[in-house]
Amino acid sequence: MHTSQARGESKTFILRAFAVLLLVMTAFLFMHFRSERAATNVEESIVRVERKNFMQSLRLNGTTQAARSFVVLAPKLEGAQVGSMVITKLAPAGADVQKGDVLVEFDPQAQTKDYLDKKSTYENLVGQVAQKQAEENIARAKDDTAMKQAEDEFKRAQLELQRNEIVSRIDAEKNLEAVDEAETTLKQLKETYQLKRAAAAAAIRIQEIQRDRALEAMRYAQGNAAKMVVHSPMPGVVVYNTIWLGGRMGTVQQGDQVRPGVPFLQVVDPSQMEVRVELNQVDLLKVRLGQSAQMHLDAYPGMTLPATLEELSPLGHPGQFTEVVRSFTARFSVQGTDSRLLPDLSAALDLDLGSQRSALVVPWQSIGNEGGHPFVWVKTTVAFEKRTVQTGPRNDLETVVNSGLAEGDIIRRAAVEEQPGTAQK
Repeated sequence: MHTSQARGESKTFILRAFAVLLLVMTAFLFMHFRSERAATNVEESIVRVERKNFMQSLRLNGTTQAARSFVVLAPKLEGAQVGSMVITKLAPAGADVQKGDVLVEFDPQAQTKDYLDKKSTYENLVGQVAQKQAEENIARAKDDTAMKQAEDEFKRAQLELQRNEIVSRIDAEKNLEAVDEAETTLKQLKETYQLKRAAAAAAIRIQEIQRDRALEAMRYAQGNAAKMVVHSPMPGVVVYNTIWLGGRMGTVQQGDQVRPGVPFLQVVDPSQMEVRVELNQVDLLKVRLGQSAQMHLDAYPGMTLPATLEELSPLGHPGQFTEVVRSFTARFSVQGTDSRLLPDLSAALDLDLGSQRSALVVPWQSIGNEGGHPFVWVKTTVAFEKRTVQTGPRNDLETVVNSGLAEGDIIRRAAVEEQPGTAQK
């Protein structure tokens, strides 16, 4: 029994010793991690003043586009009601084309058939006009003959009237009646002759107007048939536009149907590219024509090309989020070329607003302000002290210090209020 009691006491002692050891290790690890965290916080809360090149820039975002381009629209047909046209031939995207090369062909069957129908109608009306003119010529010749006969009859009756002195009274009366009848007939023929000519001319003119309308319709149909093939007016690269295609957004393919007037393709000159950006009115006074910038493409992070501000709109328009702050359109010309540089790419422009070489630079949040005088907290051998400084230009991250600090000084990263135990200069 004494043996079992001794074993129980020994086991209890071991458990207590293990618990004490665990507590000691826990306390040691807690103090170690706490000291490391405190050291890390101290390192993160201070910064060393250094001398380096300072750059003040303005970041602008925009979209690339070609300075020279030709937009291909699905043709609008004259005098024809067409819902959509089917693409039968299409230049591949990214292909290099020369002036006169075929860009796209549409199915010409409907327009060719319409042209042939209009041509048949025109030729039929040409025949009708010729027939009407021939009929009028025949009627004119007939009326001319009747007129000549009436004139001869009137002259003959007048000659017979001269014999009234030697003929009987009855014959004389007959001669008078014959003269009156011949004169009346001639007068009637002269009056109706002009009316017939005017009526015939009007009928012929109606036929001619119908013929001319048919000719214009035939020419429109011929022009519509010619529009089924689109040639490039300039050398460049083929770029497809994203459009609405039968319930989806996408680019056209051979066999797709396109509605008239839709800009589905363009030819661009990649040697002359530009970027259009929206400039906030707050930044308007910071820029000027001729300023240089560096262009970066979101699609190609390592690609950088120089750009120059070429144009700045004089009138602003309401901004995207509020009408109070106006926006202005600016155009930058890209200096240089790259095979990856195509239209409609998202681009960023870093506009150089000024730079300094070998300047004392500190984080901008380390600069405080008291009574209109900037200051920083500088570390001394005892604590941090407040020191007045003179600052220069500032960008989004850093500020130039003109005086009050030296290279290598250690300052607080944030201009917090003085803490207990600090000394003030």
